[in-house]
Amino acid sequence: MKFETIKRVILAAIMLPFVFMLIEGVVVIRSSVNQYWNLEKDRQFADVLARGGSIAATEILTEIGATRRYLADPSSRTAIDMQQSRVTLDRERHAFYASLPSRDALDEGLVGELSILSLAYSRIVAARSAVDQGRYTGSDPGSIYWYAALKQLAVVDALSPLISDPVLLEKSNQLMGILLTYYGERLITGIGTRYLNQGASARLPVELFVQGKVMLGEGMDHMVFHSSAPVVRHIVAYLGRSSQVKANAITDAILAGSRPTRAVHDVWAAAQSERMTFLQQKMIEAAKDIHETGESLSTRSHIHLTRILALCAGLLILATLVLLLAAKGLRLIDRLTQDRETLVGELRSAAQTDLLTGLYNRRGFEVAASALLTQAEHGSRWISVVLFDLDHFKKINDLHGHDAGDAVLRHVAGVARENFRSFDLLVRHGGEEFLALLPDSTPDDAAIVAERVRLAIEAAEIPLPSGDVLKVTASFGCAGRANEATNRNFEDLVKRADLALYAAKASGRNCVVSGPIIQAPVQEERRKAASGGGFDSRK
Repeated sequence: MKFETIKRVILAAIMLPFVFMLIEGVVVIRSSVNQYWNLEKDRQFADVLARGGSIAATEILTEIGATRRYLADPSSRTAIDMQQSRVTLDRERHAFYASLPSRDALDEGLVGELSILSLAYSRIVAARSAVDQGRYTGSDPGSIYWYAALKQLAVVDALSPLISDPVLLEKSNQLMGILLTYYGERLITGIGTRYLNQGASARLPVELFVQGKVMLGEGMDHMVFHSSAPVVRHIVAYLGRSSQVKANAITDAILAGSRPTRAVHDVWAAAQSERMTFLQQKMIEAAKDIHETGESLSTRSHIHLTRILALCAGLLILATLVLLLAAKGLRLIDRLTQDRETLVGELRSAAQTDLLTGLYNRRGFEVAASALLTQAEHGSRWISVVLFDLDHFKKINDLHGHDAGDAVLRHVAGVARENFRSFDLLVRHGGEEFLALLPDSTPDDAAIVAERVRLAIEAAEIPLPSGDVLKVTASFGCAGRANEATNRNFEDLVKRADLALYAAKASGRNCVVSGPIIQAPVQEERRKAASGGGFDSRK
C-alpha cells in the first residue's frame, strides 16, 4: 500500500500538467482529422460524381445507339461496335463502383439507390444476352437502358446531401442540372422524331413526352436556383437563341397534337441535335471541372494530413519526454513492486506445486479439487478417484540411485498427465504414489482411463541420467461415488481407492482394480501410519 501511495503522488505531480496539454492537443488533432476525412470523403465523391455523370451521359447512350444499329443491320461491323460499347460501359461501371467510399460513409438512401442501380445493370446484361440470341428482332431494348440511365442519375443526385465542401456541392448541382436537361431533351427528341417519322395515324406517346418536359424543367431549376457559374450562364444564353426558342415552340406544338410540315420538322430536328451536342459538351466540361475540384480537395487533404502528422509528432515528442521523466521516477518503485509480486507468486506456486514433477501437491490439489467439485455439482452425477504408485520403486533407488528415481517420477508424471483427460486433476500424493480426481466418471469409467494410463507407463522407456533406459510398471486402484452438493469430502474415496490399490498389489501388481475389494488389515494400517505415507513395503 505504501508503494502505491508514493506512486500516485509522483504520477500526479508529473502527469497533471501534461494531461491538460494532452487534452488541448487531442482537441486540435481531432478537429484536423475531421477536416481531413471530410476533404478525403469529398474527394472521393468528386470522382464518383465525375464517373457517374460520364456513364449517364456517354457510355449508356453509346451502347444503346450501337445496339440499335446492330438490330437494324446485324453486320460484323455493327457487332464489333456493339461489343466495344459494352466493354467500355462495363469498364466504366466497375471503375464507378471501385471509386465509391466505404459503406459506412454512405447513407441509407444512397445505399438503396445503388442497389436499384445494380438491378438495372443486371437487366442490361440480360438484354445483351437476348440481343445476341436474336430475341429483339423487330423490337427495341431502349427502355431497359433508359431505366438504367435514370437510376444512374438518381445515384448522382443522392450524393449531394453527403457533400461537405460548398464548392463541390455547387458543381454537383450544376452537373445534375445539365444531366437532367440533357436527358429531358434526348427523350423529347427521340419520342418526337419517331412520332413525326410515322404516318399521320400515329399516336404521340404523351406520357413520355411530358416526362421529358418535366426532366427538362427540373434540370433548368437545378442550374438556375443552385448555381450562377459561367457554365450555367452559357447554357441559359444558348437556350435563349432564336433558333432554340423556335425549336421549343415546335416542341410545344407537337405536344398539343400538331404535325408540322417536313421543312419545320427538319428545322426542329437540326435544332434539337445541335442542342444535345451542346449540352453533352457542357456535361463533359462539368465532369472535368468536378474532377479538377477533386484534385484540389486532394491537395487540401494532403496539407491537412501533413498538419495532423506534425501535431501528432509534436505531441508524441512531448509525451515521450513526460513519460521518460515519469518512468525515471517510477522505475525503482515498479521494480520493487514487481519483485515483491514475483516473489509472492513464486511462494504461492511453490506452496501448491510439487517441485519435482510439476503436478499439484496435496495442498494445491485440495484447493483445486474443492473448486472442481463445486463447479461440477450441477452437471456431474459421479466423481471417481484413481490412486496409483510405481511397482518396486525402492529397487530403482537402490540399484540406480536417487537421481534415477527422480527421473522416473518426472517421466511417469508426464506420461500420466498426457493420458489422463484434460479436465482430470492429478497430484503427487506422496513418494511414488499419485492420485487423480475424475469428475463425471463412474468407477468403470475411471478404470478405463486408469488402464490407458497403466499401458502408457508400461510402454514408456525412461532415460536415466547414466544413459541407461528403464521400464517400470504401476498398480492402480479406483473408487467412485455419486457427486452430491451436500458431500464434497472425497477422503472416503481416497480410502476406498487405497484399498483397491492394495488389492491390485496383492493381485500381482501392474493391474487396475476398481472398488473396495477388501478391507485393509490392521497390520497394513499400522505399517502405513508408521511410514507416514512415505515408502510402502508392498511396492
